[in-house]
Amino acid sequence: MTGRNLPLDGVVVLDLGQVYQGPYATYLMAKAGAEVIKIEPPDGEPVRRRRAISRGAGVPFAMLNGDKRCITLNLKSTRGQDLLRALAADADVVLENYAPGVMDRLGVGWSALSAINPRLVYASGSGYGLSGPDKDNLAMDVTVQASSGLMSVTGFPDGPPVKAGPALADFLSGVHLYAGVVTALYERVRTGSGRLVEVAMQETIFPTLASNFSFLFDSGVAPVRTGNRHGGLSAAPYNVYPALDGYIAIIGVTEAHWEGLLAAIGRADLIGDPRFVGDAQRVRNIDETDRVVTEWSRRVTRDEGCEILRRHKVPSAPVRDLIEVANDRHMHERGMLEWIEHPEFGRIVVPNSPIRLHGADSLPASPAPGRGEHTAEVLSSRVKMAPEEIAARRRDGVIGP
Repeated sequence: MTGRNLPLDGVVVLDLGQVYQGPYATYLMAKAGAEVIKIEPPDGEPVRRRRAISRGAGVPFAMLNGDKRCITLNLKSTRGQDLLRALAADADVVLENYAPGVMDRLGVGWSALSAINPRLVYASGSGYGLSGPDKDNLAMDVTVQASSGLMSVTGFPDGPPVKAGPALADFLSGVHLYAGVVTALYERVRTGSGRLVEVAMQETIFPTLASNFSFLFDSGVAPVRTGNRHGGLSAAPYNVYPALDGYIAIIGVTEAHWEGLLAAIGRADLIGDPRFVGDAQRVRNIDETDRVVTEWSRRVTRDEGCEILRRHKVPSAPVRDLIEVANDRHMHERGMLEWIEHPEFGRIVVPNSPIRLHGADSLPASPAPGRGEHTAEVLSSRVKMAPEEIAARRRDGVIGP
């Protein structure tokens, strides 16, 4: 323990995560106080290497890997595998999101490392899981969005399936990986034993389709794409409406919302109109419901409309672009977002953890480490390697330059 007032203080995590899924899980651990040692191949993990495409392409690495220490290790070499085993011997967590079987073939999977350290929590993230007929299917966020059904219900009825804009499958599964690790660490307090934890990207998508499945079980047919309307077509108004200078998202799920909306838009004359009394009627007359709202929204600016709707307690929000979001006053004041000067990318905004641990210390934002920046420090402190041994491993290509 280092004495910091953080719940994962003293927990040592070996982070073999790559891209978004694994690195986000371990970023949450780092922000909760864990000592996270990021282990990359000698040439760096894939998102770090994107810097070769464009300056901005590498920024996601900086956003997800602050507050970690970084070493490089060639796990294709026997000596690199030996070093990982040595590091795992007194670690608390090993997390990886390689394809199923990769770590086992290298001799550093769950069975090998847990034999060395029975207290180890080993977390595996993958596209489809460690078992089942699809376990070996190659998985990336977009392919999982396709196979999970998410893409089939995204887009407009007269258009093709559309992927969600952000990498939902990667980050949803990253959050679940974090939850699985913390759950297993809690169990270890009682039992003294570690556990294998796995999360499949596809399986984390399924619960998000709850509204869409309501349509399936009502109609017996696959849900249609509904654009910005409710996925189960069971709420109205529920849409994104045009304003003079942008768009406003508006939803009403109670009669109080609907009546407040009618007051806000100057259509109190429609209160009691049988076409719009109750969600069921508004959904049956959904085009007319949307027309009533659109006639008003087209005459106001985005911010004017949102202010009027807020005063009448109607759930609504402006559709904002990422420049606006990066400068969001609310999230900056709460400490969720922070501007930092990154040595490679300049001034960028980085996130804190969305998990608020009231009364705990707050870690200031820090730039992600350089490739292999802490290799010598970690190997000397954790496996007691002498400087000449470290230099020899560099020459042999076991660790990076």
